[in-house]
Amino acid sequence: MSGDGKTDDGRRAAVLAEGRARRLYSGAAWSTGSAKDPVDRGWLGTRSWGGAELDGTELWDLASVTKPVVGLVVMALAERGTLPLDGTVGELLPRYRDTDKARLTVTDLLTHTSGLPGRVPMYRSHPTREALLTALGTLPLRSGPGVRVEYSSQGFMLLGLIAEHAGGQGLETLVAELVCAPLGLKDTGFNPGPGDRERAVATERCPWRGRTVVGEVHDENAAVLGGIAGHAGLFATLADTERLALCLASGARELLRPETFALMTAGHTDGLNLRRALAWQGQDPDGSPVGPSFGPASYGHTGFTGTSLWIDPGTGRHAVLLTNRVHPTREGDGIVALRREFHAAAR
Repeated sequence: MSGDGKTDDGRRAAVLAEGRARRLYSGAAWSTGSAKDPVDRGWLGTRSWGGAELDGTELWDLASVTKPVVGLVVMALAERGTLPLDGTVGELLPRYRDTDKARLTVTDLLTHTSGLPGRVPMYRSHPTREALLTALGTLPLRSGPGVRVEYSSQGFMLLGLIAEHAGGQGLETLVAELVCAPLGLKDTGFNPGPGDRERAVATERCPWRGRTVVGEVHDENAAVLGGIAGHAGLFATLADTERLALCLASGARELLRPETFALMTAGHTDGLNLRRALAWQGQDPDGSPVGPSFGPASYGHTGFTGTSLWIDPGTGRHAVLLTNRVHPTREGDGIVALRREFHAAAR
């Protein structure tokens, strides 16, 4: 077990050490605390089973925690007047103008109420970027917009394209300029270079790629898209993810105007099956990934690789958890209970 010496009673470390002993992951890093300062942070385990011990400088595949970061880009562009939240896919992405996706709004996509299905393994039959993007336009909608919340990575693929079109730059540049630069995030970005890959934490022994994935995006659809996508692809260190969490917990003034951030983190699906903000998951009464330990106005996001970031604006608390729970295989759901136990210990 390792860390930087900043810890309180060791409860979270003990929970995570037990998770490693159960082989839920080879390594974990965490930070919890107030809007001003972490009160407990550390890391334990190894970068892979049998690999080097963690030293706190590792790059973690954030998986779907990419989504709210891209959401921050979208909100920053909206604030600048270049991307209307009520704008439609047909208006903002000409290639989809003649599809049934044309009427979907940016807000529909941000709240996962577009009717687009999620978790579709499009890479299996569309192994090139162009083929996958074309197929995205033909993917059948499961409902009309605004009817129900259905988690959709495909919707955030569209959002990434919309941000690029509206911002006039690649998504990697927009994230770097609108999120990373204002916060001084030096180790957050897409597609780590060869030097950075050496400190990346291993993810899955991927059947599709025939090897263990290290330092490249785990999500196969994102891999086909070149590692840069609205739904997955970002890598970051514990320190950078913690810095983002502290910014959010204190109002995100470095990134957005207060009224814009309030709009982003408010509930937008009240009356539907799940509570969602704009690009953020809200605190559902039942089935919340962090359990009942955070307040009703809290928000956050999880990632398939075993990552999560959660904020409670009522108390100013933040919680960051980074693991490689898909190493060496994605099978098993032990992370679900462990994540709730970790957040309960973060009271």
